[in-house]
This record gives sequence, C-alpha cells and structure tokens, in this order.
Amino acid sequence: MKKTILLVGFFCAYIQLSYAQLIAETASPSSIALSGATILVDTNDYTVVKKAAHFFSSDMQSVTLKESSVKNGISKSNKTAILIGSVDRSSFIKQLIQQKKISVADIKGKWEAYKILTVKNPFKGIDQALVLVGSDRRGTAFAVFELSKQIGVSPWYWWADVAVQTKKEIYINANATISDAPKVKYRGIFINDEAPALSNLSKEKFGGFNSKFYAKVFELMLRLKSNYIWPAMWGNAFYDDDSLNIKVADDYGIVIGTSHHEPLMRAHAEWARYGKKQKWNYDSTEAGLKEFWRGGMQRAWNEKIVSVGMRGDGDEPMSRETATALLERIVKDQRKIIADVTGKPAEKTPQLWALYKEVQDYYDKGMRVPDDVTLLLCDDNWGNLRKLPKPNEKPRKGGYGIYYHFDYVGGPRNYKWLNTNPLPRIWEQMHLAYEHNVKDIWIVNVGDIKPMELPISFFLDYAWDPTKIDAADIQAYTVKWAAQQFGTKHANTIAELLAKYAKYNSRRKPEMLDDKTYSLFSGEWENVVNDYKDLLNKAEEINNDIPTEQKDAFFQLVLHPIKACANLNEMYYNVAMNKNAFKEKYESTVEYADRVKELYKKDSLITIEYHQLNKGKWNHMMSQTHIGYTYWQQPPFNKMPAIQYLPDGTTFKDEIISIGRIPQAEYPATAKPNSFIERFEIVSIEAAHFTKAINSKTISWKVLPDLGRTGDAVTTFPVTAPEQKPSPATPFLEYEIYTYSKDSFTIHAYFSPSLNFFNTENGLQYAISVDDEAPQIISLNKEDKNSISGIWNKWVGENIIIKTSKHKISTAGKHVIKYWMVNSGVVLQKIVADFGNMKPSYLGPPETRINN
Repeated sequence: MKKTILLVGFFCAYIQLSYAQLIAETASPSSIALSGATILVDTNDYTVVKKAAHFFSSDMQSVTLKESSVKNGISKSNKTAILIGSVDRSSFIKQLIQQKKISVADIKGKWEAYKILTVKNPFKGIDQALVLVGSDRRGTAFAVFELSKQIGVSPWYWWADVAVQTKKEIYINANATISDAPKVKYRGIFINDEAPALSNLSKEKFGGFNSKFYAKVFELMLRLKSNYIWPAMWGNAFYDDDSLNIKVADDYGIVIGTSHHEPLMRAHAEWARYGKKQKWNYDSTEAGLKEFWRGGMQRAWNEKIVSVGMRGDGDEPMSRETATALLERIVKDQRKIIADVTGKPAEKTPQLWALYKEVQDYYDKGMRVPDDVTLLLCDDNWGNLRKLPKPNEKPRKGGYGIYYHFDYVGGPRNYKWLNTNPLPRIWEQMHLAYEHNVKDIWIVNVGDIKPMELPISFFLDYAWDPTKIDAADIQAYTVKWAAQQFGTKHANTIAELLAKYAKYNSRRKPEMLDDKTYSLFSGEWENVVNDYKDLLNKAEEINNDIPTEQKDAFFQLVLHPIKACANLNEMYYNVAMNKNAFKEKYESTVEYADRVKELYKKDSLITIEYHQLNKGKWNHMMSQTHIGYTYWQQPPFNKMPAIQYLPDGTTFKDEIISIGRIPQAEYPATAKPNSFIERFEIVSIEAAHFTKAINSKTISWKVLPDLGRTGDAVTTFPVTAPEQKPSPATPFLEYEIYTYSKDSFTIHAYFSPSLNFFNTENGLQYAISVDDEAPQIISLNKEDKNSISGIWNKWVGENIIIKTSKHKISTAGKHVIKYWMVNSGVVLQKIVADFGNMKPSYLGPPETRINN
C-alpha cells in the first residue's frame, strides 16, 4: 500500500503565492488526499513551529471532520502524514536536504522565506510527501497558515466568527509549488485607543490585556503573515501587566515594540507606577529616566525593535524650548544603555526613531540619529503621508518605515467607531511609500482590531508583497477576501458592499457628521441616505439567504456597519428636515422630529444586537461614542441631536416641490463619449472620464478605481517621476466640454488630501488650462507646511482638497479643459467648471457627462 507524508518545513523563493493554489476538492492522478493525515513535527523545532503544527491539526479537523493528530516520529502505519519543520531545527528537513531530495539554496539565509512542494519517496516506505520548508521560524509558520487559509480556514475564524468551509476531502496538487518571502521586513499592528471597547472586552473575557488575550492576537497575526506589534498602551503595560506576556510573544515568534513615545521598551503607564513621581523631563530627571529605561531593556530579552528618542509626558509635544542638541544627547545616552545591557554594539539591536508630529519638525531642522536607526515616517493620523525620502536620497543602513492610522484620537475629531478606510486610498499611499524605498517597517494603528478586519487584512497582505496587488486588482482582492469568509455565492455583491460602505464612510467620518454635512436643497442629503439604504437592502437580502452558521460573521463584517451607518445618516437627514420644516412652519415638523427620536433609539438597539452576538462574545466592542460630538474629544455618552416642535395653534404652510427644466448647452451628435455639457451654469466631470490622455515617454496616466468620494481618480506613474514643466511633451489630460455660457468662469479641482511629503516650498503642484491658454501652475498643499492644523483640519475632515483657478472663454460651444502633471503623487478626483450658479454642496455637483 502506498504511504504518503505531507512534509512542512523552512524553505522559500519568490513566486506569486497569492495566486498559486495547491488545494483541489476533486482527485486527479497527481493529487494527494489529506483528510485524516498525521502531522509530524520535530520536538527540537521552534515553539512557534510546533504551535503552527497543532493549529494546523485543528484546522484540518475543522475542515474535513476527521482527526489529524500531531506526532514526533515517522510511523509506517501512516498512509498519509504531514511534516512541519524548519531548515535549522528539523531533523526531517535536514535529512531531505542531505539526501538531495529538496534544495534550500534559494532561500537559505533569507528573512521569513518559505516553500511548499511535493517530494516522491522522501523516506523508506513512503511514496510521496508534501513539504513545507522555511528559512526561519516565522517562515515555517507562515507556510503552515497559508495552507490553512487555502484549505478553507479564514485568519478571522475566531476574531470574526467566520465559519470554516468544510470539505469531504482535501487534495493537494502534487505538481504545484508555492514559494514566497516578504518584501517589507517588519509588518505590524498597533492596538491603540482601546478604551472603552477592547479594554472592557478584554477584562470581561480574559481578565485584561494578559497572555491569554495576546495568544489570540498573536495567532491572528501569524495567520495574516504579520510579525510585529505595539501592544495596547492606554493605562496598560505589556511587560509589566502579565509576566507571561513576554513568553507568549516569544513562543509565537512575534516581535515586540513600543509606541512612538515609549522609549526603550517601557510602556508610558509604567512611569506613573515606577517613576517615583518625578517629572518626565530629561533636564531635571536624567538619572531617574536612565534608571527607568535601563530596567526596560534589562527585562526585554525577547525579539524586539527598540524605540529611541523622547516626546513630552503622555504623548504630548516636548516643550518649545527643547533643543535639538538635547534630543540628540538623549538618543546617544539611550544607545549607551542598549549597548551596556545587551553586551554588544547598539547597532546590533534593531531600533527606530518615529518622526511623529512635532518630532518631524526636529528632523527637518537638522536633528539626526545614527544611520542604523530606522526612521519611522508617519502619516497625519488621517491616512495621508507627511514625509517620504526623495528618490535620490542617500540610503540609510536602518532604512525607513511608516506608521499609518486606521483609527485616531485627536483633532479635528476622534474616529474610532467603525471602518472609514477605503482600500484604494490605503493602496495609493502605501504604494507611494514602497516606491520611495520605505521597506523596513510598516505598522498601522488598528484601534480595537475589530471592526478593521478588511483593511487590516489588506494592509498586511500588501506589505507582504506590494508588487502583487495593483490599483486595478483591489476589487478582485476584495472579492477573494469576501469569498474566503463566506464562500463564492455572494462574494461579488459582498465585495461591493464592503467597498462602498468604506467609501461612503470616508467622505465624512461618522463622528464628524451632523445635519449640516450635506446639502438639503440640492437633494444631496437625500441621495446619500438612499445610497446607504441601497447597501442595506442588498446586505439584508444576502443575510436572509446565507446559512445560519455564517450570520454572526456576516453581521460583524458586513451588515452591522452598513446598518449602523445607514441609520446614522438617516437620523441626521431627518434632523435637517426637521429644522427646515420648523423654519418654514410645515406640518411635517413633528413627523421629522419623531423620526429622529426613533432612529436615535434604533442606534442603541443595533449596538445591543452586536453585543449579543454569539452569546455575548463581542460585548463592549461597539460601545464607542459616535453621536453628539462638539469638539475633537468624545462626549461621555451619545447625545441625541436637538430637534424642534412647532407650538400648538401654528398655522401651517403648504409644502411645495418645484421641478424646473434643466438648462443645458447644445452639442453635436458627433461629440466624443467622454464629453461634458453645461447644465445650470455648471460643468461637472469625474476625473477618470477624460476625453483624451497624453503620456510622455517615461510618464503615463493611471486610473485609480474607486479612489474618489464620488467616482474614480487619476494620477501619474511612476510616482517617483521628477517634476515636469507643462509643455506639449509632458503628460496632460483633456476634458471636452460644451457650454452655453461664455466670459469668465472658475474651475474647482478636487484632490485627495495628499500632503507636502517632500516639504518643498511650493508643495505638490499641478497645472490647468482651457483651450490654448498658458497653463496655470497651482500648489495643492503649500498652505499647510505639514503643521497638522489650520487648513489641514478642513482637508482631512472633508477628505478633499479643492483648489480654484480663474479662466475666460470668448464664445459658447466646444472647449477643452487641460489638466497637466507637474509633481508626482497628486491624485485628481473631480473637476467642476462654475459659470456662476454653483450652489453649496459637500460632494460637489453630480457629473454632467453627455447622455449621463
């Protein structure tokens, strides 16, 4: 009888892992059946490898409903076996290498590399084996969890209650090979802003942010091919709260760091515990701080990245008087502590210096740290990169990283409740980072982890290999992710729902919404409400059709955020209608007021529905305040918006709806498909609907699908291209328009709120012209100077930058708007030509494309 072993170990090269499928549900002459297979792992292997073996055993049993036990030796009674091991620790793998049955030359010494392949006659009495080999301990674990994902176990099976997709049998294609390794070295998450939701849940379910809690987090990270974490830090201290936390991190192979304002592996909460009531001030408390930091380094024996530098107490800026020389001395002293404690030169311990908020100003003014320290560049807390190395900048030994945000507490408003992070914008900004050689650390603030499941998956998948996912692949990625959670039947529609609700939420964070956000009289408010209702109807139709075992996950990942946001937007719309009806003395005033009350109550009921899922497993997770903000910080509780009632005896007015003819320009029957017409003295154009694109020899225009508040966006590639002076030889777009107006008019150009990431005097620029006039060069963002204040509050709050230019045409009829590239990294979403009748609105006028 044939005997087969499935071997799993340390080995890897570079192939398209994401698109290579090992698994089939039907047999073939070259396939290996896996159900009931025995899993073999060397007792001398790394702890994380052995853990991965046991997780895979559980995964196999969940999928096939047959036991796949873990053993430490080869038994000839096994028909099929699975071996999990590493290159340097597994005797099974070493034997295969010595017998030249596998080669590890292409992955030896590489970071987290792995390979999955089949081998015939690996050992005496065994006919064939599936081998998973890796270059280090995490590489092996990543290979195992990639296989788990392919057999039908979602990384979110516990964190989102995703049902395992069972199969009668699992077949491995014996001719398939998967090899892979990450492009970004450290890929991590930051649990932050964790009160009241995750902090209360962790206390109720685990007793706090302890080793039991982190075991669940670290398993998720490995399943997502993540290797690095900043642990929860709001009053929490990873190393101090539970002595087993450090061991669990090492057992799972997770690299520990501390946030941007917590030097030398010390949580900020520990200063209150052990700082002896001293001031967090290096001038007055140098000895105390050195002792504090030394203790942090002495205890952190695990794999880590050490944060250096110093900010003010409680994540506040340092004092205005702080000198660059003092900060450089602090870093020098910290590195001496690192060297003294580790007994080796400081550069042998991975370190980072985060250029967060005002710290970037110190860098821009000349502060420097040793070359081996990774410069952790940061976004503006709202997903817009503040700084990038220039393409011709001298490489650093420590390289560069990015600290990104899906969640934030601070101005102009906290946003913590639900996902507001569309994948296209994450892709665009992190693509910028990767192309500018930021490849050493990518870490993202994920808040409470839930409800950021999709953007976390995407961020980490993209960090693994940014070359595998193009802007045009994001829709397919989302469909694949939806299928992984719910199967293929509704995957396309679910992907559409996931993309659209994030897009709609990003227009205005839920915490920033009020009755004045959208225009009532243009119909904009009603359209927004109807868009959400359309999503909700589709989500509820799917919910009624999916199996019972998928409903909890569907509610968490899809239905709840849509239901909650549809309700929230409808509530504020009714507030606006109530105020207008009250002002006009309409009888409907009371109807709208009562509807606001009803919807406000419904918000609480939707939250309760979430908290009661799966016998209360996710109690507290949706307890974040999201209604009633009056400034950046949260109120203690949700507060219903004010409503008005007319006094008894009021004489009501009749409500009149007026519908008029839409005045518009004439155009010839031969007008090009992407041409635009003036209506109500407005020409409105979605940027991706250009009539003609002119590229240069080295630079081309690229559509970024779904990266716009109302449509797609456009930018130029490569994103590292040098500045261009507008000329017939440089890239530009043409938009053909037909007008009935003439003389002076204004063009409003709508852009993603990209920042001046090279800190140049003029910021990022573009140029615009009409017909044959000379292009006007306009700065997108020089007004801000990266201050994260002032006009920046408006840009990020509205998720748009709108720039204006003045133009003149002498005749009505056909004209051409030309949009010119000047700098890379500028993302155009919309163009509106205003001939004098543009009414206030949040999203801008709807498109006036011919035949639209």
